[in-house]
Amino acid sequence: MIKRLFSTTTTSVVSAAAIVAGFSLLSRLVGFVRDRILAGIFGAGDALDVYYTAFRVPDLVFQLIVIGALSACFIPVFTRYFGHDDDKAWKYTSNVLNLLTALFLVISAVGIILAPVYTPWVAPGFSPDKQALVVAATRVMFLGQAMFAISMVFGSVLQGAKRFILYSFAPIINNVGILFGAVFLVPVFGLMGLAWGAVLGAILHALIQTVGVYALGYRYTLSLNFRDPDIQYTLRQMGPRVMGIGVGQLNFLLMTLLATGLAHGSVTILQFAYNLNFFPIGVIGVAYAIAAFPTFCEFVKDDELNKLREAFSNTVRQVMFLIIPGTIVSLLLRAQIVRLVFGAGVFDWTDTIVTADTLAMFALSFFAQCLVFVIVRVFFAYGDSRSPFLAGLIAAAISAVCGFLLAPAYGVPGLAWAFSLASMVQLAVLWVLLKAKLGSLDEKMILKSTALLSVAGAVTAAVTQAMKYFVVDYVHLDTFMNVLFQTLAAGGAGLVMYFATAFLLGSPEMVAFAAGLHARVIRSAKPTEIVQQELV
Repeated sequence: MIKRLFSTTTTSVVSAAAIVAGFSLLSRLVGFVRDRILAGIFGAGDALDVYYTAFRVPDLVFQLIVIGALSACFIPVFTRYFGHDDDKAWKYTSNVLNLLTALFLVISAVGIILAPVYTPWVAPGFSPDKQALVVAATRVMFLGQAMFAISMVFGSVLQGAKRFILYSFAPIINNVGILFGAVFLVPVFGLMGLAWGAVLGAILHALIQTVGVYALGYRYTLSLNFRDPDIQYTLRQMGPRVMGIGVGQLNFLLMTLLATGLAHGSVTILQFAYNLNFFPIGVIGVAYAIAAFPTFCEFVKDDELNKLREAFSNTVRQVMFLIIPGTIVSLLLRAQIVRLVFGAGVFDWTDTIVTADTLAMFALSFFAQCLVFVIVRVFFAYGDSRSPFLAGLIAAAISAVCGFLLAPAYGVPGLAWAFSLASMVQLAVLWVLLKAKLGSLDEKMILKSTALLSVAGAVTAAVTQAMKYFVVDYVHLDTFMNVLFQTLAAGGAGLVMYFATAFLLGSPEMVAFAAGLHARVIRSAKPTEIVQQELV
């Protein structure tokens, strides 16, 4: 049974999204346990400021090289061969794996050696002693990112083969490794225990995905053929994609840089709020983007433009169906959420309020952040990484300017507001560019669906707010369990009313979502694509 569970190919996109979202939810819950432990031990202070700052440059290199090469073109090329000419698929996999690993190791070695040189530029607001700790932690972080380089190649294989369970399980194992470092290594090694925990998590992340690709039939070969047409195509696509990711990563690096010059603990608060922000983005936006990408690639490959439009429209509407209540609950219960996740030990009420305000600013662009992940996948299916780069460049410029203007007056929430403004502009630019490529994007249906779901959202807001104050009349919010009860009661009541209202209004997204869950969780038969109702 376990073997069947992990080897099942998922053909329905809603079912695939349900798998990715479910495991993502579990992974992020484990991540919240990790963050709560870190907040309880260190609070919003120097130690976590160092830890999160040390992560920035290794992650930047990883995003540029590994994600830059894989996100734009690996899956389209892999799916061209997989199931038809597996030898070519595995040869291409080994070529890409060897290319990226060699390139990443060389650049990582340079990054490790030059860490004392660039750290003062990354953390200009830190003291010399604090910068020295950043240098030491950065060097360890590079080791973990090297393991992720291997893991992400194999993860792309699993996505292309539509084996989403093992792919989605890997981040949970990664968080377990980091959690192990926080609980068992920090008491022994101090702050460096966190860094070594991150390395352990990366190793576990790579191992679980290695098992998956070997089960598919892959066997490693020591080959690196630069003359291979697929490798040349990958390198050509990598250029503009690297620039696009670089813009986004430099944007977040700039946010971190600005945060180092703000109040004590601002880097930690920014990271904590962003972690909460990415919870609905990862569970909804990334899940649907990952699930839909192979389908987008198939329709582009077969030149089925109408099916591609329908798939895109369905995916957008399903994402909006889920992110609207997520946004409302995050805005109305932001303080409760922050207190539940981070409110332990030395993480005090002042830290809670600032983090909650920062989360609110991020929440305003939940919809845009989610849809950017989806719309970019359509461009990648066409082999177009230049359009996302252009949109990202415009968004980064707006974020940088707004960040400089808002941070001095509003602190960390100002940085989050700048990020949200940039995300909304990025979505608008991408939408215009995609419409120029495809023509109609089924905007009429999308707007009609969004209007209907907004009515359900208004009901959700009213019920959530009323229940929040109703609970306060009977429960004192002075313990974790009481805050948890208020959050679950208010948020749960609001979500129940949202889904009930959507059902009563005849939302096709509600029907498609229920059908996708039913196909994956209840039925034992192989799931099939739902053309009319399912959101692809």
